[in-house]
Amino acid sequence: MTLDPGTEALARLAEERVDHRFKGLPPDAEGLTVGRLAAQRRNLFSDGFATPVLALSAERLEHNLALMETYTERHGLAFAPHGKTSMAPQLFRRQVERGAWGITLAVPHQVRVARAFGTRRVFLANELVDAPALRWIAGELERDADFRFICYVDSVRGVELMDAALKGASRPVDVVVELAAGEGARTGVRTEAECAAIADAVAGTGTLRLVGVAGYEGEVPRADPDRVRAYLRRLVALAADFDKAGRFAGLTEIVVSAGGSAWFDAVADVFAGIPELSLPVLKLLRSGAYVSHDDGHYHEITPFNRVPEEGALEPAFRLWAQVVSRPSPEQAFANAGKRDAAYDLHLPFARVIRRDGAERPATGVEVTGLSDQHTWLRTTSEADLEVGDWIGLGLSHPCTSFDKWQLIPVAEADGTVVDYIRTFF
Repeated sequence: MTLDPGTEALARLAEERVDHRFKGLPPDAEGLTVGRLAAQRRNLFSDGFATPVLALSAERLEHNLALMETYTERHGLAFAPHGKTSMAPQLFRRQVERGAWGITLAVPHQVRVARAFGTRRVFLANELVDAPALRWIAGELERDADFRFICYVDSVRGVELMDAALKGASRPVDVVVELAAGEGARTGVRTEAECAAIADAVAGTGTLRLVGVAGYEGEVPRADPDRVRAYLRRLVALAADFDKAGRFAGLTEIVVSAGGSAWFDAVADVFAGIPELSLPVLKLLRSGAYVSHDDGHYHEITPFNRVPEEGALEPAFRLWAQVVSRPSPEQAFANAGKRDAAYDLHLPFARVIRRDGAERPATGVEVTGLSDQHTWLRTTSEADLEVGDWIGLGLSHPCTSFDKWQLIPVAEADGTVVDYIRTFF
């Protein structure tokens, strides 16, 4: 049976050889294929893994994938999770298998990675004005009739640059006008009048096709539920105004897209009230951090805190380090640092201690700083911590956790490693 190229590319990941490129893996696994190492089902704690090592919980990963599949189905949303979080094609495939419409990405390199592993629908949450990248996209659209690509436009100048780069392309590139989340927000068009001017510019090209509107509510200044919903209602109204003006003639659907990881409950509520338009509406949510969730930033801001009846995401990451110095009763140091742990939003959190195969809460242990290769630990009289202990750290911000590790073990609750996730940053 012949596999499609994307499936073949994913299968080849198992043929990659384990070597010095991959942190934390057992030294005696050198030269094994990743597939062979996975088949050995080694234990993370007793079968040769070296600290520091980042692991994903197999059970929690599956829980998070299933929860967002159920959530989006319940609310009538299509789902294009942001792939920049993990840049892991194996997870892209699992997300699509769990009902995702496609994958959201941010820059051309990420699109190339997704396409190399068979992703057929890409939403680029950025205006793309790089001429070589646009010509490559045009080539992909010509080569593969099943490839769907959508990107932002947020300026007439951007439309002009895109049009110039795409002259002669056989298929138009689908675009959505990005409505800014407010004055002082990140990208996007500030006024509805400017949005109309950009839509006019798109209509004047033969290389671009306007298919909808989009934005990112996570950039609403001084965001609160009222301000976020007000912005999302502006976005919906813009789509309705464009539709009334006949800007979507000839399409089969209208795209309305929003949704990061902090306010997707507001997106679900407002998108549920989208009025009947001339065509079906693809209500496209783009939240990405859910796949691993975290112990810090997203634990604090997840919408499931506001709607607990809808379920709860679970932090799937744990960074394991080893205590290498205990210079005083109030201080200890572990062998993971900025090269290994996310630290842009919060420092890691001391969660558990392992010694002689037994695991217990990290009572009396607090992370107070990170050096390049050390975790600074403050310890109280309650702390039972010795040189050689393993310490399990919770992390904050998935996007800057995945990008420090090229090959991440996926471990079951008892430590059995059942898979390895390859990242491409």
